[in-house]
Amino acid sequence: MQRRLLLISNSTNYGEDYLSHAKSYIKDFLGDKIRQVLFVPYAGVAMSYDEYVNKVNDVFMELGYEVKSVHDAKNKSLAIENSEAIVVGGGNTFNLTHMLHKTTIIKDIRKKVKTGTPYLGWSAGSNIACPTLMTTNDMPVIQPKSFETLDLIPFQINPHYTDTPIPNHQGETREERIKEFLELNPNFKVVGLKEGTMLLVENQKVTLMGNKTVKIFQHNNPTLEYDKAASLDFLI
Repeated sequence: MQRRLLLISNSTNYGEDYLSHAKSYIKDFLGDKIRQVLFVPYAGVAMSYDEYVNKVNDVFMELGYEVKSVHDAKNKSLAIENSEAIVVGGGNTFNLTHMLHKTTIIKDIRKKVKTGTPYLGWSAGSNIACPTLMTTNDMPVIQPKSFETLDLIPFQINPHYTDTPIPNHQGETREERIKEFLELNPNFKVVGLKEGTMLLVENQKVTLMGNKTVKIFQHNNPTLEYDKAASLDFLI
C-alpha cells in the first residue's frame, strides 16, 4: 500500500485561531505541486456543509490551496478519483461515518488514498482513517450502516486525548474508556493523540509531530508514552 496521511488531533488549540497550530504542517504535507483539495464536510452537524467549506477554505486559501467540496459534486466518485488530495474535517464521527456509507464514497476514498493520494484529517477526520470509529469521543447522534471506517491504518486513534482530571467528576477517564475498548477488541493498538499533536504516516513510517507526547495502549500491556524523537513505525 502507498499512503501519505497527516492525522491531526484537533482543529483549534485553546486561545488560538482555527487550524493555526497545524498550518505549517499542512503546508509541508501538501507541498507546492498540489493546487486544489477535495474537502469532506460530513462531520459538520451544528453548521451547514456550505458554512463548513467556507470556514476551511479561508485557511487553505491562505496556504495557497483551493477547496472544493464533495457534497457539491454531482458525481462524487469521479470527484474523488480526480482529486489531488482529500481533506476530512472534524465534528461528529457518527454522522461522518453515516454519510460515508450512505453516499458509498467510503470505498472510493479508501481506494484513492491507498494508491498514494495525500489524506489529511483532523479529529473525526483522523478517527475515520482507522479501521473503526469505536475510539471516538463523540455522541452517537445517528446510527451509521456500520462502524467500519476507511481502514487506512491498522491502529486506532483517540483524538483530543487527555490525562487531565476534571475536578469533582466521577465518570470514567479517557484511559479507562480506551481500556474498555481493548477488553473487547484486544488485537488493536490505540493511540491517545493529545491536542496540538498529529501523526504523519508515510507508507510504513509513522512520525509524531507537535509539542506533546503520545500514549500507546495495548491489551494486557503497560501504557507507553513517546515523544517526537521516537520511532512509531511499530504501529504499522
